[in-house]
Amino acid sequence: MCRTRSDPKSRNTDPVGTPDELVDLAATIRSFVDQASRGLVGRRSLIELTFLAAVAQEHVLVIGPPGTAKSQAVRQIAEITGDRYFEYLLGRFTEPNELFGPVDLAALRDGRVVIDTTDMLPEAELVFLDEVFLGSSAILNTLLGILNERVFRRGHTLRACPLRICVGASNELPTDPNLAAFADRFLVRVFVDSISDPHLDELLAVGWGASRPQVPGDGERSGGVLDVAAAFVDAVDLSGVRPDLAQCVRLLRSQGILLSDRRIVRTQRLVAAAAVLDGRLVATRADLWAVVSVVPTAPDQERAAEVLHDVLAETRNRVAESAAEDASNGPEARAARILTAASEVEALPPGEDRRLRLEGIAREIDATFAPGSMPEEVARVRAWIIEMT
Repeated sequence: MCRTRSDPKSRNTDPVGTPDELVDLAATIRSFVDQASRGLVGRRSLIELTFLAAVAQEHVLVIGPPGTAKSQAVRQIAEITGDRYFEYLLGRFTEPNELFGPVDLAALRDGRVVIDTTDMLPEAELVFLDEVFLGSSAILNTLLGILNERVFRRGHTLRACPLRICVGASNELPTDPNLAAFADRFLVRVFVDSISDPHLDELLAVGWGASRPQVPGDGERSGGVLDVAAAFVDAVDLSGVRPDLAQCVRLLRSQGILLSDRRIVRTQRLVAAAAVLDGRLVATRADLWAVVSVVPTAPDQERAAEVLHDVLAETRNRVAESAAEDASNGPEARAARILTAASEVEALPPGEDRRLRLEGIAREIDATFAPGSMPEEVARVRAWIIEMT
C-alpha cells in the first residue's frame, strides 16, 4: 500500500546554486545512506545504488534469492527519505486494481472508466514491487508507461505520476523474451546473495532485535502460559551460542544445505525458545538442536542431523525431549529421555508390568552407552534397575 510520511527535512527542488550547497546536499544523502543501512548486514551497496538511481531518476532491478532483505532495504530508504511509498508482492492472479486503484463506480454509471488512484502506485514517489515479473500483461503494460513516461493511463484516466524510482525484485532474470522490453526499463541491476560466511556472526547479532514477530495492536492475546513463556524469549542471552550457531550454518552450507538470511536470523528465536523450555535464560549448545527443524526438506534434515552430529552432542531439553533427541541423536538427549522414562516407571506399583519396563530400559541403556562413556546418572539408574529386578 501507499504510505505518506512526513519529510525529515523540507525539500528545496530549486537548482543548486553553489558548490558548497552541493557538498552539503551530498553529506545529507550520505547520512541517509548511513541510516538506511543500519541493521542490514551486507546490503549497503544495494542501498547506495538505490540512492544513486533515485538521484538519476532511473529504476533498479534487484536479483537474489528469497530472504535476503531486498524489501527491508527499500522500506528503510522510504522511512529515511519520507517519500510516499508503495509496495506490493505480485503474483499470477494479481488484479490491476490492487496496484493502480479501483474503478470509480459513480463515474462508471455515467459510462466513463475512471480509476481512483488514492494511496495507490500512481501517487507514490518510491515503489517496491516484489516478484515483479509475475505480473499479468495488463499490469506490466500499464507499468511500462509509468516507468518510462511517468504517466498513468487506464480507461478514461490519464495522470502524471510523481514516481522518482521503482525498485523491482525477482529471484532470477526472466528468460521469456516477451518480458525483455519491460526488464529493460530497469537501468540499474543489483545482484545480491546470501550473507557470506565471515559475516554470519554479525548477521545473527544485528538481526536478533529485528526478528521479533509483530503483534497487531488489536490482536489482544489471552495472557496464558504460552504468552508468558514467549515473553521470556526476548530476554534470553544468545551471545555465547551465536558463534556455534554461525558454525552450524557454515557446516550446512559446506554440504549444499542452504538457508536464507531470513531463516538464519529467525532460527535464533527457536534456539532462545528451546532454552526457555529447558528453564534457562542463557542459551547454550544444548539448544542448537532446533537448527535442524528449520532445514526445509526431510532428506536435508536427515543430512543436517549427520553434519551437525558433533555440534549437537550436548543436546538436551526437559520439555521437548523427543524432538531434541530426533534432531541430534546426541548422548545427552538420549540420557535425559532414559532418566525420564525410569522416573515414570519408578512411580508404578510393584508388579510384572513394572519389572518388564525396567528391563526394557536397562537393555536400552546397554545398547546406547558403552560402559566407559555412560553418564553417571544413567549408570546409577542401571544399577538401581539391576537391584530391583
